[in-house]
Amino acid sequence: MTLIKSISGIRGTIGGHAGEGLNPLDIVKFTSAYATLIRKTTTVKSNKIVVGRDARISGEMVKNVVCGTLMGMGFDVINIGLATTPTTELAVTMSGACGGIILTASHNPRQWNALKLLNEKGEFLNAAEGQEVLRIANAEEFEYAEVDALGKYIEDFTYDQKHIDSVLALKLVDVEAIRKANFRVALDTVNSVGGVILPKLLQQLGVNTINVLYGEPTGDFQHNPEPLEKNLGDIMNLMKGGQYDVAFVVDPDVDRLAFICEDGTMYGEEYTLVTVADYVLKHTPGNTVSNLSSTRALRDVTSQYGGTYSAAAVGEVNVTTKMKEVGAVIGGEGNGGVIYPESHYGRDALVGIALFLSHLAHEGKKVSELRATYPPYFIAKNRIDPTPSTDVDALLVQVKEMYKNEQINDIDGVKIDFPTSWVHLRKSNTEPIIRVYSEAATMEEADALGKKIMDVVLSFTK
Repeated sequence: MTLIKSISGIRGTIGGHAGEGLNPLDIVKFTSAYATLIRKTTTVKSNKIVVGRDARISGEMVKNVVCGTLMGMGFDVINIGLATTPTTELAVTMSGACGGIILTASHNPRQWNALKLLNEKGEFLNAAEGQEVLRIANAEEFEYAEVDALGKYIEDFTYDQKHIDSVLALKLVDVEAIRKANFRVALDTVNSVGGVILPKLLQQLGVNTINVLYGEPTGDFQHNPEPLEKNLGDIMNLMKGGQYDVAFVVDPDVDRLAFICEDGTMYGEEYTLVTVADYVLKHTPGNTVSNLSSTRALRDVTSQYGGTYSAAAVGEVNVTTKMKEVGAVIGGEGNGGVIYPESHYGRDALVGIALFLSHLAHEGKKVSELRATYPPYFIAKNRIDPTPSTDVDALLVQVKEMYKNEQINDIDGVKIDFPTSWVHLRKSNTEPIIRVYSEAATMEEADALGKKIMDVVLSFTK
């Protein structure tokens, strides 16, 4: 059983004893602490909190506990039902709520769930606010409402269409060009909420040929839900038949987006943001941001349009904070997360799909041909599984010291920038592991670099 408290929310496995996973008692405690923080800090007087969830098997149980707890804290709950993370984020501002809770463990396997906590802007709590929630929970500094002050329960399942309408209204989304291109699209929505909303989005964008793989939102994921090549054999094989122009793959809460080319090859999730940024920058030149573990290709594309690229620590709230600081017109994360401020400050696969199809329609290229126009980099993603007694911070200090003559960025773990490559080591926000990402001109070089640094780290533990 695992319970992880981080900048990405409260995430844990279902089952076991209280305090060992994301179980009913733990859910009540963290939800109560969140409600206490919102009561103290919100400037919105509506007294409403939005709750949306992905299709996980545990979702119904978690939703019931969260909604009941919020009502017990005196908040009115707007349950928007099965909904993507970006839909829930938008619902907060659209409904004038004080905040929102998204019930999803993103790409984690089926036994996980999580509480992702939003402020009144529909954006993730910052690190200080997250720490305050943990402090309040630990101290149990919450007070429940008297019987006459209990919150109300409201169901409103209209936000999928409101989300789609907001995407269609973006000035860079060219519905007419998409319709004329007559795209044939396949989807893999891994048995979650993408299967509900994405076919509707595509239809309203003018796509008539749509094939959905694993579209039933059962929460019984038919493959590992992280949209990586090793997990996507079925949709890649479907694409090899030559019947579709592009495939879109999302994670269970639809904030990550990967493309598959018309020939069944992976486009590369790192290039989701790069490609969408190319389209945005072509029409609205400006600055960009991604996290430290993302490809250099975004930097290269940004410089072509005269903009400035900046790196942020890993974690969506860190990226959005940096985007606001530098006035970025587009940003996100190399895991397929597109953040387009013209819409909202949240990773949004619907926005990514609409902008990508607009770009593809304007370029008139096959997807594989479009991919070939971008700088070729390859990222290897490895991991170290430390023992519970491992002092990860001390290990990273040793690595930093060993490579002190190289360009080092330590705002989030340790990133070592070499002239033609880089490696980034950091503690995961979502799993008890050390992530080791490395980038070079070939996958072989990238993997060899990552493994070389891993050997260095492991040598420090002997």
